[in-house]
Amino acid sequence: QVTLVESGGGLVQPGGRLRLSCVVTSGAADIYYWAWYRQAPGKSRELVANAMTHGGDVTYAQFVNGRFTMFRDGVKNMAELQMNALQPSDTALYRCYVQYPGGTSWGPGTQVTVSP
Repeated sequence: QVTLVESGGGLVQPGGRLRLSCVVTSGAADIYYWAWYRQAPGKSRELVANAMTHGGDVTYAQFVNGRFTMFRDGVKNMAELQMNALQPSDTALYRCYVQYPGGTSWGPGTQVTVSP
């Protein structure tokens, strides 16, 4: 079982930026897929960005609209999400999700709040 921890969330003003990180804290696995999800209070969880570890493009949700960039590193076993031009509608709990041979794992999440 792979254990993940996210960090980098916080309170930021509209137009601000944050960089989220997701690292593997325990469990050895050949992670082949990374994704960032978010869930706002009272709303369903939604996919923000996802990508295979090796090769291929990152896929973004339509609402990202060029503001976010996802990075992943198969050697360091981590992923990051650079978020620019944040809007109040981006307020949510952001969680990292991975897939590896034989299983999947979720991180507990990091809260992002965008408010004046």
